[in-house]
Amino acid sequence: MMQTPDPQLLFDLKVAEEQRIEPKDWMPEPYRRTLIRQISQHAHSEIVGMLPEGNWITRAPSLRRKAVLLAKVQDEAGHGLYLYSAAETLGVSREQMIADLHSGKAKYSSIFNYPTLSWADMGAIGWLVDGAAIMNQVPLCRTSYGPYARAMVRICKEESFHQRQGYEIMMTLAKGSQEQKAMAQDALNRWWWPVLMMFGPKDDESPNTAQSMQWKIKRFSNDELRQKFVDATVPQAEYLDLTIPDPDLKWNEARGHYDFGAINWEEFWEVVKGNGPCNRQRLEARQKAHAEGEWVREAAMAYAKKRVMSYEL
Repeated sequence: MMQTPDPQLLFDLKVAEEQRIEPKDWMPEPYRRTLIRQISQHAHSEIVGMLPEGNWITRAPSLRRKAVLLAKVQDEAGHGLYLYSAAETLGVSREQMIADLHSGKAKYSSIFNYPTLSWADMGAIGWLVDGAAIMNQVPLCRTSYGPYARAMVRICKEESFHQRQGYEIMMTLAKGSQEQKAMAQDALNRWWWPVLMMFGPKDDESPNTAQSMQWKIKRFSNDELRQKFVDATVPQAEYLDLTIPDPDLKWNEARGHYDFGAINWEEFWEVVKGNGPCNRQRLEARQKAHAEGEWVREAAMAYAKKRVMSYEL
């Protein structure tokens, strides 16, 4: 009589051998919950992230800039849809995820709770925010959960264009008039530290990192990704002839990395708790859009039902 294999053992073996876990595979409940939390927060971040940039579509300085920014915001909407779909394969409904976002139960990236005060912020977001996102998301193309990994392939390709778009804006401003260069420097000054916070809390204060890395959901820790981002971005700022607002920033020959100053973790946790500059504004905007779009969802569902009935006839 053959003995039924232990599902936990099979799961561990698949993860160890770099085989993807698929929706119909057995998985530990904590693994499923961790994925739901991470993927839904990622989806929420894409959707909420449309708000600070959407405000600048009508105020972009040229038709080309308007078209490019509009395309970027549309990409972010698509990213949110891919990720909600990936999370749904884990047994959670999109309606529940959105309800959790609107109630404040679910979180999204802290970076989107900061205001966009000038056109240069569109450059800083593309260069720095999307640059940090790429640093975090490229390893997710190899995450252990199949639907998440496959969604990330296209998302990362599109994010790379977003970063280039932002850097091109910053380059144009930095090579422009004194006023334009000052605008670019001001945007860098305001976004640098919140972007470093984007990678999450320090490793010794991140309760989920060790387990996520063991499951190969994550491939690098928060601090490792933060360091990689700093190392990659400092030369880019030097090329722009812009100054990173950190007097402690310097190259450490012994480590082979840049040393950088202390992050204001008190500010980070205040934003996470809902006390950032734009937390309330962002949540209210999403709640309002959801309420005003109810008739569209009802019409779409009625149309889909009508099509099914016509096929049955």
